[in-house]
Amino acid sequence: MSSNPHGFTLNHTMLRIKDPDASLAFYCGVLGMTLLRKVDIEMADFSLYFLGFTDSDDEVPQDPKEAIQYVFSRSGVLELTHNWGTEEEEGAVYHDGNSDPRGFGHIALDVPDFEAAIAHFDEAGVEYQKRPEDGAMRHIAFIKDPDGYWVEILSAKMMAGL
Repeated sequence: MSSNPHGFTLNHTMLRIKDPDASLAFYCGVLGMTLLRKVDIEMADFSLYFLGFTDSDDEVPQDPKEAIQYVFSRSGVLELTHNWGTEEEEGAVYHDGNSDPRGFGHIALDVPDFEAAIAHFDEAGVEYQKRPEDGAMRHIAFIKDPDGYWVEILSAKMMAGL
């Protein structure tokens, strides 16, 4: 039997964000993701930002229909949803899922060089939920995005003991 008899792909996870400038600086600037597509839904006062990791800046097709197919056929896309005006609100706007009542937990990124990634996050002044040296699990870290969502940082090689 095929391991994926339906041909399904997990395309994206959506997070609501307060401030798109801060979130794009984190996800694109710090984590190195690429903005694959932005959609403004004017009649409902929100914008969608689709992010992913790419091999080159010109990987995303320029033709609008091809770009849509490209974004929605990929694995591992992150959709950031910005409801217009939230950036002007005081304090946290969205629940991060990791305080009571608990729900959503985190997304995770595999990095090729764990120590180099931690040094990069330190240099960028990223807030940690858990540093590698904290606790027994020294092979993972949790950093926070501007909305307080947790991002697990791991190395598949370290997880496998290689």
